[in-house]
Amino acid sequence: MERITSRSNPLTGHIRKLIKDRSYRRQCGEFVCDGVKMLEEGLKWKAEFTSVVLTQGLEVPLPEQGRIVEVPASLMASLSPMKAPQGVLFTCRLPEQRSPERLTGRTYLVLDGLQDPGNVGTIWRSASAFGADGLILTGNSADPYNWKAARASMGAVFRLPVWTLTCSELKALCRVSGLPLYGTALREDTEDLRSLSGAPCVLAVGSEGRGLSQELLSLCDKTLKIPMDPGCESLNAAMAATVALWERYRCL
Repeated sequence: MERITSRSNPLTGHIRKLIKDRSYRRQCGEFVCDGVKMLEEGLKWKAEFTSVVLTQGLEVPLPEQGRIVEVPASLMASLSPMKAPQGVLFTCRLPEQRSPERLTGRTYLVLDGLQDPGNVGTIWRSASAFGADGLILTGNSADPYNWKAARASMGAVFRLPVWTLTCSELKALCRVSGLPLYGTALREDTEDLRSLSGAPCVLAVGSEGRGLSQELLSLCDKTLKIPMDPGCESLNAAMAATVALWERYRCL
């Protein structure tokens, strides 16, 4: 096991930049996760570890590959993005980002313009829990490999694929896959979410502030609404996505 004590070590500088810079993550093909639970999930789902940094004296399960580095608690505190570090953070290889030629599963979830990485990660977790086959990001959505998104996914980052597409690329993929695109929005053709059958489809959810973009909404084959008490106007994006996923899961 290596030992690092300097804040200016190349590895610590590399990790700090991975935490802060989306383009650097893409350039290096790595992302950062924080915490013992995420480490256990990465081991369980066979993530490709490149390094593990842990506080001196902490005993945790460790991968067989990648650098294993021990640091003083003070250095971990300066390195971890968490206000209360759990004593371990690690880097992994980014999985394949290229979109598939066809969507062969039964349920895919689209997030359109969701800029909060915590929301993206929370929905990613719900998508994994309710049997989605993949997550698709469109518009100006947050990076799913931001450390906040990865942490909020609670391991879905290691087991459920995610792709970033333009709206036109999404529609073309739906067309070649023979899947309808349904958006959660109000329009003249809007139907109750409970009208969904178990047939394969792609569901799209928009941001909390703006909903689905006009570009994506214009491409939807049908729109769906979540039935709720008249006194409530809307749900936040994470809750709306989870309800839609649950209803879809119930139909399967």
